[in-house]
Amino acid sequence: MHNRRHAQTGQRVTIDKHRWWRDAVIYQVYVRSFLDSTGDGIGDLAGVRAGLPYLKKLGVDGVWLSPFYPSPQHDHGYDVADYTDVDPVFGDLSEFDLLMTDARRLGIKVLLDIVPNHCSEEHPWFREALAAAPGSEARARFHFADGRGLDGSEPPNNWHSMFGGPAWSRVTERDGTPGQWYLHMFTTEQPDLNWRNPEVGAHFDHALRFWLDRGVDGFRIDVAAGLYKHPDLPDSPDPEADARTRDSVNPLAWNQPEVHDVWRHWRSVCEEYTARDGQERLLVGEVSVPTAREHALYVRHDELHQAFFFDLLSAPWNADAFRKVISHAMQDIAGTGSTVTWVLNNHDQVRTVTRYGELGTEGSGLGAARARAAALLMLALPGAAYIYQGEELGLPEVVDLPDDVLTDPIFRRTGSRARIRDGCRVPLPWSGHASPFGFTSGAESAKPWLPQPAYFAEYATDRALADTHSFWHLYRDGLQLRAGLPQLGEGALRWLDTQPGVLAFVRGDGLVCAVNFGTAPTPAPVSGTPLLSSGPCAPGVLPGSTAAWWISDCTNP
Repeated sequence: MHNRRHAQTGQRVTIDKHRWWRDAVIYQVYVRSFLDSTGDGIGDLAGVRAGLPYLKKLGVDGVWLSPFYPSPQHDHGYDVADYTDVDPVFGDLSEFDLLMTDARRLGIKVLLDIVPNHCSEEHPWFREALAAAPGSEARARFHFADGRGLDGSEPPNNWHSMFGGPAWSRVTERDGTPGQWYLHMFTTEQPDLNWRNPEVGAHFDHALRFWLDRGVDGFRIDVAAGLYKHPDLPDSPDPEADARTRDSVNPLAWNQPEVHDVWRHWRSVCEEYTARDGQERLLVGEVSVPTAREHALYVRHDELHQAFFFDLLSAPWNADAFRKVISHAMQDIAGTGSTVTWVLNNHDQVRTVTRYGELGTEGSGLGAARARAAALLMLALPGAAYIYQGEELGLPEVVDLPDDVLTDPIFRRTGSRARIRDGCRVPLPWSGHASPFGFTSGAESAKPWLPQPAYFAEYATDRALADTHSFWHLYRDGLQLRAGLPQLGEGALRWLDTQPGVLAFVRGDGLVCAVNFGTAPTPAPVSGTPLLSSGPCAPGVLPGSTAAWWISDCTNP
């Protein structure tokens, strides 16, 4: 148990720290773009370790590290060749252990990204499968199938990959003839694992325990609604839906009922480690399903602790839309006994400033104002929150990267710039007036793995810390106030009556949050000066595209 000081009364409030995840704010570190310690232009684990004091100062509770395992990097680490080691480009296991030591010293939790739906074509299992015969035990770890048509030249079904093109590739057999096909719901280099084979589950049991034994606090699970496919692999009524939406839409490939047994087992593994020291290990899933009610099935008491609620991220900038998705989440997800896991961005999405503004080389003023307001809204909601690196700097999407530097496999597979993800993955600017902006320890001529635009100078970390009106200070102030509120994980909320275009709620601890989604000022729902606001805010008035917090005597919900 530990104490927090209540933001309103100043009294100490006892919090069960064993349940730390229920109200945690986790910072997503995209390792290759965070900080480079070697001068090769690619971020690494030593860079993450060097940046931990910065994150401690910001006030987050933990970090989620993108995959740093050995990988040919066809999908930047989400094609894993070895689940129990570190790719040399990022460091080694001793460097990881040093990172864990420093994180523990600073009180920062560490979550690893684990990828159980698919592996790399360079994984030893897949190499063994390619060398084996059809029907072999090696191929049974994946989805190998004979093709259709007289000569087997057509894929086994009509499914399409999330990243474009057919979800099947044909192999050449040992005798040099065209052979079976294997399933890959993402890139050709990422064969899907067959979770109906018990060897697959045992393989991941080993990986979980390997990292838990090294002290990690939990795992972010990639494609957590995946793993199992329909056993008959039938045709889909809308085979291109996944590629068109870049979402898990195909009901035959995603969200199969058997996947819940996996999460029950993984939860039991975490509980085993929790029993040793009383500190809960966290499982948070990337769950993309059609409704909040289906989402809630993944966070039942014996399954995942949390699952990202993407509906807030995808909601249009509209008070009614935000109220609808928040209400559904509070009703269906919080009703399971879990807490909602709020997100506004991640490494797969257009940056918030750009998404809320007008697409261009820089974030518009309107987009920045809305992004600041959305950040305060997210941090006020009961539950946990995840922040993607660079959002605390107000970084815009880099939308004008030249074709010859793009690395996203979506671009390689389709030739289309639509929905590519490189623009949100450009390395962070730390200091200085020209690239590499302190990102790499190499010479000034060192080139980050993706080029940084000149205007990144305006968003560099050193400038953000020096400017008390910056995005960084808004996030830091919000996190500090949030830390003094006792009901973050457990609290409810009640909607307040407001002017059209304004969203306002009060929580059980008296925190009021209001957001003006319009552009014209409107009366504030609470009198007095706000505790915190996303922009200049006079008493009694809520400007357009602005959010504010107050502590009120409103009746508890």
